[in-house]
Amino acid sequence: MSETLWAQVARDLTAGITTGRFPIGSLLPTELELCEHYGASRHTVRTAIRQLQDQGLVSRKKKAGTRVEAAAPTSGYRQSLASLEDLIQFGVAHIRTVQETAEVTADASLAAELGCEEGTRWFRISSLRLDGRPGGAPIGWTDVYIDPTYADLGDVVRASPDVLITTLIEQRYGRRSAEIRQDVDAIALPAVRAAALQAKPEAPALRIVRQYLDEKGKVFEISSTIHPAGRFTVSQRLRRMYENGHA
Repeated sequence: MSETLWAQVARDLTAGITTGRFPIGSLLPTELELCEHYGASRHTVRTAIRQLQDQGLVSRKKKAGTRVEAAAPTSGYRQSLASLEDLIQFGVAHIRTVQETAEVTADASLAAELGCEEGTRWFRISSLRLDGRPGGAPIGWTDVYIDPTYADLGDVVRASPDVLITTLIEQRYGRRSAEIRQDVDAIALPAVRAAALQAKPEAPALRIVRQYLDEKGKVFEISSTIHPAGRFTVSQRLRRMYENGHA
């Protein structure tokens, strides 16, 4: 797979940081300057900078610019999840490569994993998530289960590797995700996924199950993603709310 432009920009900026061209405490060039330098759109530059943020290399503040915080990236990928927009950003930064599709009926084991009723019919789209770097190990394996009436979405999903499936459903069918319920647990990596993820069977792994609900509260999509240990971190911020409703 050829390297995406945002990945090229991120790689070059990372090299500039690790070699001292952009020392700790200094500011990176502005978005406009980076756009002109790389011949890239602002969206591409922002995606690249977000990647550096996720690696702990830089921090960003409005009107203060992008500040270099560390000379070397931390391992794995850190995802700050506070909204559907954060998931959309993850979709942009981590390319989906579809491995297989199939119609399935949830048995007792799958129903327990997904939190649905046994016997529920789904159309499953199974994919690897890659971070855009040639030769890099996959970030994770995702099984997305959608309403079987959306089965014709398979080809669209293959043609849009950087767009979340829930976004494609909204664009094609007008069914909008109003709420996401997420459960995270630690598991042993299933042997059947080890080779594809370039990891050892039964090694520690993180499993994230997300239910997507429409505005009527009905689940129309469920995703189950497995991340080998050290490749993905879910980061959340919790704030205390006082009696007047303010933090």
